[in-house]
Amino acid sequence: MKNALLSGAFKPGERLILRDVAGKLGISLTPVRDAVNHLIAERVLDRGPGGQKGGASVPRLNSDQIRQLMFLRAELESKLAYAAVAHIKDSDIERLEDIVNQMGNCIDSDSKSKYLELHRSFHFSLYEHAKMDVVQDITEILWLRCGPALNAVLPDYVPNLKQQDHHRAAVDFLKKRDAKHVSQSIRMDITEAGNYIYQQRTEKNAK
Repeated sequence: MKNALLSGAFKPGERLILRDVAGKLGISLTPVRDAVNHLIAERVLDRGPGGQKGGASVPRLNSDQIRQLMFLRAELESKLAYAAVAHIKDSDIERLEDIVNQMGNCIDSDSKSKYLELHRSFHFSLYEHAKMDVVQDITEILWLRCGPALNAVLPDYVPNLKQQDHHRAAVDFLKKRDAKHVSQSIRMDITEAGNYIYQQRTEKNAK
């Protein structure tokens, strides 16, 4: 369920029917219901009509909610990135650089789903070296809450990704063990995306 939310399988406002989800995943209804209830408790999903048997829906976040979520992400993830520099190895940096190269190829080939998968892999592969499991768990919840909104605007945001590659900048600073600028690169990546989504939502609401 988490992977589906983060990879763009569900759109904001989409209703999730438990039996349909179970069929797609090829598992029984009980673990799907448990997973959905867990995500509802974390406010990643909204409860559907009819209680626990009524499924769930992907929240439609307003512009202020997106602003708050991206603010929290920028604060937490910049700190995770800073802390990671003290523990990361050269081989880990090489892996991150390979992910960035694959992300660039996906942008050029317009492979949205693959880009989203690689994007998430880059961030969490970096953060795991911070040795801050509690902060990383909270970060994952933030990603899940704003993931569908991010996925929805990605095609229009691609030109911005081509103009300034903060992920590649982060890798370059990792090679220099420059924790301050690694942290700043991650903050800028999140802040710019957040500002774009906030603007899109504000303009949509004004129409």
